[in-house]
Parts: sequence; C-alpha cells; structure tokens
Amino acid sequence: MNQRNFNDCPLSEKLLYTGFLVVVGTGYLMALVYLYMNHEGHDGRPGLSMEDIVDTYYGNRSGTKLEAAIRGPMSGNIQSKNDRNEIMAWLKRAAPEQEYIDTVRPILEKSCLACHSAASGLDIPDFSTYEGIETVVEIDKGESLHTLVKLSHIHLFGIALVALGIGFIFRFVVLNDWLKSTLIALPFLAILADILAWFLTKWDPVYAYTVVMAGALLGLAWAGQILISLYQLWFLRPPKETNGST
Repeated sequence: MNQRNFNDCPLSEKLLYTGFLVVVGTGYLMALVYLYMNHEGHDGRPGLSMEDIVDTYYGNRSGTKLEAAIRGPMSGNIQSKNDRNEIMAWLKRAAPEQEYIDTVRPILEKSCLACHSAASGLDIPDFSTYEGIETVVEIDKGESLHTLVKLSHIHLFGIALVALGIGFIFRFVVLNDWLKSTLIALPFLAILADILAWFLTKWDPVYAYTVVMAGALLGLAWAGQILISLYQLWFLRPPKETNGST
C-alpha cells in the first residue's frame, strides 16, 4: 500500500498544515530572539557568548547576582555611571544594611523599584527591603535548582507538543525513510540533551557547549522539517502514471 503524501491532501488540509507550520516557525524565531536578549550581556560585553551561557547556569562565582545583572542585561536601567559605581562599591563592602538605606535604596527607587517591589506583583526579587535584596547580593551561582526544575518541566511539555505537531505533518513528506526518521527523532533527543545540560552546566561550566550544540540541533531539525514540508505541500508533483503494456 502506498504511503499517503501531500498530494492526497485537499486544499483545506494543506492550508491547515501551512498555517500551523508558519505560525510555529515564527514563534520559534521569536523564542530565539528572546533567548538572545535574555542571555546576552551577562559577561558585561555586548552580544551572546559562551560566557553568557555559563553565567546563566553556573553563575559568575567571582561576583554577586546583582553585580552580574547591573553589568549585563540590566545595565540600561541604571544609566548613571556614578549610581552603578555606588552600588558596586557597596557590594564590595559586603553590602551593609545601613548603607543600603542611606545610599543604595534611593538609587534603586529611581531605576528599579517599579518592577523590583512587592507592589509590582512580579515574581522577581524585591529590592524595596534589605531582606529582599539580600537574596541577590550573595555569590552568583546561576539559576537555582528550583528554577531549573520549574523551567525544565514547562519546556519539556511545551516543546514535546510542538515537536509532535511538526512531526505529524512532516511524516507525509516523500523522503528517504532513514532521513525522515532521523529528522523526526532529533528534536526529542535534542531537547532532552539541552535540558539535561542545564543541570550539568550548573555543576561544571564545560557542559555549556552541550547546551549550545543541542539547541542548534533542535533548530536545524525543525528548520528541515518545516521547510521540506512547506515545499512539498505546494510544489510536490504527483507521480506519473505508467501505462501497462500488453
């Protein structure tokens, strides 16, 4: 029995698959932009580097989380160089409480407390009290295990469903069985390796390379599935009919 392919799909089904692939592909591109914006600058330099990935999961063990944020992704929020230097000097003096009240909190009121306060309702550290800011003036050890577990279960559920949807459509392509099976399985293997590497990188920064490689494999596999599927949805030629000889 011949396997069903995109030539067997009515127009409505082709439009359904095309819409899903285009929207999911666009969503993945937006996710890449978000990851870039969220991770770049942790090392104090513009652009995304391997050090940024290490700082996210392993942490910057030579400084505090607050210092890493001020030098990196949150540097634009405190635009005054003098204000940034005041906070850095306070951190180097072991962040005494009285100095927080006298010097640091007024700076934070101008630049940070709109978000970093209980009134904002956001699930981020509260800088409006000394007890709240104490959580980020300790040595930066990257994301906590609690946060990694929370993020990992969300990513595993969500990405598995996306991979299922893309793979369900991709199974209709006319392609070598070995290559098709590889492209379908690769996203599931890549996301498992990626998330496992989060936890391993927290233990040893060398595993940050695994995070990058697994993410690249996921993106390449999805790009292959989406582009091949879109091409064959609209440009796959039906097989030529052969007339039997008598």
